[in-house]
Amino acid sequence: MKHLKKRLKSGETLIGCWLNLGSSITAEIVGLSGFDWVLIDLEHGAGEQKDLLHQLQALEHTVAAPIVRVESHQKERIHRVLDLGAEGVMCPRIVSAKDAQIAVKGIHYPPTGIRGVAKMVRATGFGKDFDAYKSGTSDALVGIIQIETAEALDELDEIAKTPGVDVLFIGPADLTVALGVDGDLTHPLFIEAVDRIIKAAKNASKAVGILIFDPNDFKKYQDLGIQLIACGSDATFVASGARDLQRKLSQFKKSDT
Repeated sequence: MKHLKKRLKSGETLIGCWLNLGSSITAEIVGLSGFDWVLIDLEHGAGEQKDLLHQLQALEHTVAAPIVRVESHQKERIHRVLDLGAEGVMCPRIVSAKDAQIAVKGIHYPPTGIRGVAKMVRATGFGKDFDAYKSGTSDALVGIIQIETAEALDELDEIAKTPGVDVLFIGPADLTVALGVDGDLTHPLFIEAVDRIIKAAKNASKAVGILIFDPNDFKKYQDLGIQLIACGSDATFVASGARDLQRKLSQFKKSDT
C-alpha cells in the first residue's frame, strides 16, 4: 500500500493522471514518471478486466498508487478489482446517497461493508498477509464517488456524509453536459456546482478531486482546496507526442514538386 488515504487526510495535494490504453507498458512508464496516483479506467478505457492485473503488477514498483474506475457500483465489480490489488475504487455516475452507500459498502468487509472474503488473492499476498490486509482496509482503501449528474447535485450533502465515501470527484465533462453547458468550465453554473461540491465535502470532512484538461488550471483548483487532481492520460501523452513529432518532421520534409 502507498498510503494514499493517509496522505489525503493529512491535507496533501496529490497529482495523478488517467490510464486508458489498457497497457502495462504505458502504466509502468507513467508510474515511473512520479505521479502520486493513477486511475486505471475500466469505464471508458480500451482495457478490460483481463488487462488490469498486468497494469497493477507494472505499477507495483513505482510510487503511483493505483485507483480503478469500475463500470458500475455493483459489489461484484468492486471487490474483483480490490482483490487484484487496487488501492481504491472510483464509481462513476452515482446519482443518490443510496448508490453511494452501496458502492462504499462493496469496498469493505463485514460488518461495516458487504465485500466478499477471499484469502488467496493478490491483494493479500495470496493469503500470507490476509489478517493485516483485512484489518487495515478501512484505513487504507479509498472510496471515490464521482459527482457528474444533476441528480447527484440534488443529494450532495447526503452523499458526502455517507460513511466510507472518502472523495467526491468532479467529472467536468459529464457534469457540464448535465448542466446544459457542454464543456464550458467557465460557465457560472459549473463554477457554482464546483463550489457546492467543495462545501459539501468540507462540511463532511471529505476530500474533493477533479480531472483538469489544462495543467495551467492546477493552481486554481488547488487554491479552492481540491486535493486529488488529475491531468492527462497515457493515450494523451502518446497521441500528443506523435502529433508533435510529425509536425516537426514535416517542416523538414522536402517538397516533391
